[in-house]
Amino acid sequence: MHEKTDLYRQRLKKFIEEVTLYPVSCERLARGRDDLTWLDAVLAGGAKIVQLRDKESDGLRLLEKARIFRQKTLEAEALFIVNDRVDIALISGADGVHLGNSDIPADEVRALAPDLIIGVSCNTEEQAATAERRGASYFNIGPLYATKTKDGLSAFLGPEAIQKFSARCTLPFTVMGGIKKEHIPELIAMGARRLAVVTALTGADDIVAETRVWLDTIKHRATLA
Repeated sequence: MHEKTDLYRQRLKKFIEEVTLYPVSCERLARGRDDLTWLDAVLAGGAKIVQLRDKESDGLRLLEKARIFRQKTLEAEALFIVNDRVDIALISGADGVHLGNSDIPADEVRALAPDLIIGVSCNTEEQAATAERRGASYFNIGPLYATKTKDGLSAFLGPEAIQKFSARCTLPFTVMGGIKKEHIPELIAMGARRLAVVTALTGADDIVAETRVWLDTIKHRATLA
């Protein structure tokens, strides 16, 4: 079990208490709009967390972008997470990093960066069961439904995975993968409270308005659960 710092506790408390919608960026699926346009829109819509997911920019461009994300999220009192790149997260002053199964192991990152929120992707129940021991702050269950954000995927977990995975780990969790507004009631009924989305917002006609609709819908359904 890693030693918790005051900054880490503060960040995790905000994640647990305020995050319901978890927007993740993807320029290639944003209908010609760049990540900074997307960022301004989701923050204006009320998002309390954003993840910068950019697998195409070089390191210099990614760092420049991350520094802008950091400044704007601070102004909006929102959390900022970087996908994969621990170095970019640390240099930019991000609140956390999200790690896939082929990235640097979470326990190695935890030893290096005790202040960071660390999310880990879990595609199996066994990965969820070991998430806390590996130093994670939260884990992601997915992909639940068919999604365009990753190539080569053919197996999807389905919403029933939420209860199976969450039973194996007491950490807070997010769910992701092809989630649409019509899925919200089912996901909330299954126990999900933090929904991570890419194209639902990057592809929206009006990202600000769509962000507000998602936040309101999740809040409403959670009050009924």
